[in-house]
Amino acid sequence: MLITPKQLTPIQLNVPELKHQIGLFNEGQKIAFINHSLVADLIYQRSQYIDEILQRLYQHFGFDHKPDLALIAVGGYGRSELHPLSDIDLLILSEGKLEKKYENCISAFITLLWDLKLEVGHSVRTLSDCFNVGLNDLTVATNLQEARLLCGSNRIYHQLKSTVYSEQFWPSKRFFKAKIEEQRIRHAHYHDTAYNLEPDIKSSPGGIRDIHTLSWIARRHFGATSLLEMSQYGFLTSAEFRELSECQTMLWRIRFALHIELHRYDNRLTFSHQPSVAETLGYHGERNQGVELMMKDFYRTLGRVSELNKMLIQLFAQAIEDKKNHNKTKILSDDFQRRGAQIEARNPALFQARPDTILDMFLYIANDKSIEFISAPTLRQLRAARCNLNLFLCDLPKAKAKFIELTRHPNALHNAFSLMHKHGVLSAYLPQWNQIVGQMQFDLFHSYTVDEHTVRLLKHINGYLLEENRERHPICCDIYPRLAKPELLLLAAIFHDIGKGRGSNHSEIGAEEAYIFCIDHGFSRPDANLVSWLVKNHLIMSVTAQRRDIYDPEVITEFTKLIRDEERLDYLLCLTVADITATNPALWNSWKRTLLAELYYSTQKALRRGLENPPDIRERIRHNQHLASEILRKNGHTQIKIDLLWQRFKADYFLRHTHQQIAWHSQYILNHPSDNPLVLLSKNSTRGGTEVFVHSRDRPSLFARVVASLDKKNLSVHDAQIMTSKDGFALDTFIVLDANNEAVSIDRHAKINEGITQALLQEGIIDIPNRRSPRKLMAFKVKTQVSFLPTRTGKHTLIELIALDVPGLLTRIGAVFAQRRVSLQAAKITTIGERAEDFFIITDSKRQALSERKQIELKEALLAALNND
Repeated sequence: MLITPKQLTPIQLNVPELKHQIGLFNEGQKIAFINHSLVADLIYQRSQYIDEILQRLYQHFGFDHKPDLALIAVGGYGRSELHPLSDIDLLILSEGKLEKKYENCISAFITLLWDLKLEVGHSVRTLSDCFNVGLNDLTVATNLQEARLLCGSNRIYHQLKSTVYSEQFWPSKRFFKAKIEEQRIRHAHYHDTAYNLEPDIKSSPGGIRDIHTLSWIARRHFGATSLLEMSQYGFLTSAEFRELSECQTMLWRIRFALHIELHRYDNRLTFSHQPSVAETLGYHGERNQGVELMMKDFYRTLGRVSELNKMLIQLFAQAIEDKKNHNKTKILSDDFQRRGAQIEARNPALFQARPDTILDMFLYIANDKSIEFISAPTLRQLRAARCNLNLFLCDLPKAKAKFIELTRHPNALHNAFSLMHKHGVLSAYLPQWNQIVGQMQFDLFHSYTVDEHTVRLLKHINGYLLEENRERHPICCDIYPRLAKPELLLLAAIFHDIGKGRGSNHSEIGAEEAYIFCIDHGFSRPDANLVSWLVKNHLIMSVTAQRRDIYDPEVITEFTKLIRDEERLDYLLCLTVADITATNPALWNSWKRTLLAELYYSTQKALRRGLENPPDIRERIRHNQHLASEILRKNGHTQIKIDLLWQRFKADYFLRHTHQQIAWHSQYILNHPSDNPLVLLSKNSTRGGTEVFVHSRDRPSLFARVVASLDKKNLSVHDAQIMTSKDGFALDTFIVLDANNEAVSIDRHAKINEGITQALLQEGIIDIPNRRSPRKLMAFKVKTQVSFLPTRTGKHTLIELIALDVPGLLTRIGAVFAQRRVSLQAAKITTIGERAEDFFIITDSKRQALSERKQIELKEALLAALNND
């Protein structure tokens, strides 16, 4: 039988015995939770158990002999809500200043609690201290509001309660405003979305804290101490009370499951803990299916809480601040009116009687930028109508026409579509959208769920109309206003990821469903084909720019054949840029902008020239040499010296570098006659990064030594152009970015140059950096894949490598190339979250494509080296 604290004798009230009993209690709670005990009971039981321990220790230390002292639970503990790792917040309240004897006893009391490994937060205050500190600290004031007497003076406890609920201590209006501002700041910390892929169960929008905020406001103004009492005051309907209670239970269960997995307090549902939490809660499936099912339920719960929170705060505002009378109404139609920044339905049964008018509301929102949100009564009506729908809105002909009108509205992307998503209207309209709500993506590449990512993509498309974005997206800001039918881009955006989570190729699923949708909604077949094509190929431009050699005329030719005309190219670029920027706040950078711009303009030229008229490569080489030669002669070099140098270089060098690069490289090589390595770093950004140029006698380990040195400096390689002169010198160019995905600051150049030079002068074993992998990578298992791709000429070998992006990965690959005497010609380095997807052009030591036997040997060597961890 489990010994409760009350059953312990005074002799047993010591650290070892109490730790043993607390350990038994924790294990018992864990077993009870796994066996499906009600989480509310377990949370309350834990609070009661801690109460008993503290009450026994209060007597043990002799505090019960002091009549003007009280031990009070505050915060979550004051509500009798304790999760396994929750803080135990205590207030030791005295009427006046404590004698030294009791100060020492309190110190020993708190030290004992810490020795028991209890997460105790405490304060020792007088009544006047509580008033003065709480008056200037919202957190303290909120905690005091939930004060609960554990033991000690009942009189002084009631004096505290009288103080806390006096009009002089945080009047209701001031408290309400402060709590709303506190919530706004907290939500902003999470990018104002509940749909981050590693959410905080407690603090994310729609999390437990949003429910607390409602209860704090209700308690302060109305004296309501629970959700049930809130419903009795008329702010919650019985159905809403049940819904909020269900949501709270769901969030509590996930938090409890997380806490029994952790050793330290945390409320973040990180990738590394999601599988174990899902398993504990009974979510199962192949690969990550259990996690995806749990997270979908979790995100939908956050969405429901968030919507109820917004609605109830509006109602509180009307009751506490009497806001409704401060704003005049403007009649918009027989069905709707605007009051301040909110839209209201004029008929309380409008949506039930005519569901298609739901779309009318969003058309009015699109028409009027001053409308920011939906009024609480109208939102309540919308929620009821959604629940009572027995078909999807797209099955109603009137709703269908209004949805298309919305897609063609020039201002729909400003606010209307995001509100349609937030309030479940996109899910109510489109069955496929309903499937992606809360659909998580278990990787480090995406930051949001599929639905949230798509809504953000729409906002980024709308951003092309803003002058403030011209520097960030110059081409798209020029193209988008000129698109003949921007609604086709909007539809492609809605459907581009709609096939995710269904097991097959999401682009093909989305393309098929987009076509059917367009035809069903009255679009012409050419328009439907364009939308479908954009969805099917929405990744191709990003993949080509980042993972293929866009300076290879063959690559441009193949890409141009797929694009076929400039209209498709314009639509695709706008979709691609918005897709990248909406995937991850840190993903878009000048490197990607430059690559996409170069691919766009190269393809545009090819389309205008016609595929039957390929570029004259010899003419381009002569043009680059002529311009570079002019620069060099101005800097004092004779044409004879220039020609002698360039005789060493192969034609490909002049094709794949700009005339400015050629002049820059040549200037320093001419001034550096020795065989010692020459290392240059560009002062100006090159394609969004810093160019590192290496001129050194070639050897198999050169690439590995350079990337190892760069890795030590915490620099990432995004592109590598590997060339060798006719007389055996490397002419290698690397584009590198710092840890912030920016060009390297000039003050670091000297150290980087020195590090690479020393690495190239070294002999023997390559020093592979031995840095620990980030903890977040531990949750992911990426199977190492080595694939050899076909080539048109057969003069070299193309190899694609996929692996977990651990520190030193590129160095290990380079070391294997060196060991197998493989000559590297070019590299495209791409990191997609936790996955490295790298592309290499290689030859054997005789500058020929690898034989089948050498390919097998190289593959085995790479797998052995990269799977070593």
